[in-house]
Amino acid sequence: MRGSLQERSARRVPFTRRASRVGLPPRAGRGATGAIRTILLALFLCWTQAALAEVAVPQLVGRVVDQTNTLSASYIDTLNQRIHSFEQRKGSQIAILIVPTTQPETIEQYSIRVAETWKIGRKKIDDGALLVIAKNDHKLRIEVGYGLEGALTDVTARRIIDEVIAPRFKEGDFAGGIGDGLTRMIGVINGEPLPAPKPEASHGQNVDWISGLSDFWPFILVGALMIGSFLRAVFGRLLGASAAGGVFAVIGWLVVGSLIAGAVIGGVAFLLVLIVGDSASLGVCPRGGRRSSDWSGGWSSGSSGGGWSGGSSSSDSGGGGGSFGGGGASGSW
Repeated sequence: MRGSLQERSARRVPFTRRASRVGLPPRAGRGATGAIRTILLALFLCWTQAALAEVAVPQLVGRVVDQTNTLSASYIDTLNQRIHSFEQRKGSQIAILIVPTTQPETIEQYSIRVAETWKIGRKKIDDGALLVIAKNDHKLRIEVGYGLEGALTDVTARRIIDEVIAPRFKEGDFAGGIGDGLTRMIGVINGEPLPAPKPEASHGQNVDWISGLSDFWPFILVGALMIGSFLRAVFGRLLGASAAGGVFAVIGWLVVGSLIAGAVIGGVAFLLVLIVGDSASLGVCPRGGRRSSDWSGGWSSGSSGGGWSGGSSSSDSGGGGGSFGGGGASGSW
């Protein structure tokens, strides 16, 4: 009977009293738990907002899908015939999509979703290419499958955009720009070299990454707090903040595709971990208190891409199961 009463009494002991018995400050457990809940809630809200705001990927009803009525029906038929003839001869697949906007996503985020949904290119050969045009955003992108990255390189795709498609779009000639761009893409896949670049042409200097950074700020803030807290606990305040800045600089460079953007993201992460980390409660007590425990944890994120399986049909109403890894180039007019 006495043992039962003691067991019940132990169950009723508040966490703060149990924490004090093992030498932990009373508020340590509650602070760490609250911080973790806040982080999980922020991640959930970020993912929910991104999922609800995404522009739907249209059904692949042909090799050319125009949701803006920019191209005439007869010209769409002409493009479809050209692409179909190329597929019959070469095997590689090309698709064209025109949408009003990709907002709130960037053209890169939306085009990779389209590529992974349509699965352009033959399965396990991954020789697909996708031209996505966001008319109201004045942006476009050539997405390249794994199997074509050796021929239709990022630099080549950028040159096709800057030298062939964008100039025609600036003149309002969307049909001409798309037609000429398709001709260049087919030629490059067939092994034809592009003409020598014009001296005044500028490639790889697109500063559109500035508008795209807004989509990553919630993840940067939450990720910096999580990873930064761990690195601070391992390496100390200054070295931990520097390590966090370096990690996020590399991530920003790989995701946005700009060294400048990577430097900006890395700088923000460094300052966030260095300054905000002092007052964060991730296992750290208020000033004058004592560290409750060495906070440690793992953070993993899955990434989608590649490995799509699908039918091997090469009909105009479906892709062949090709995979994409983010190769290609973006531009604007």
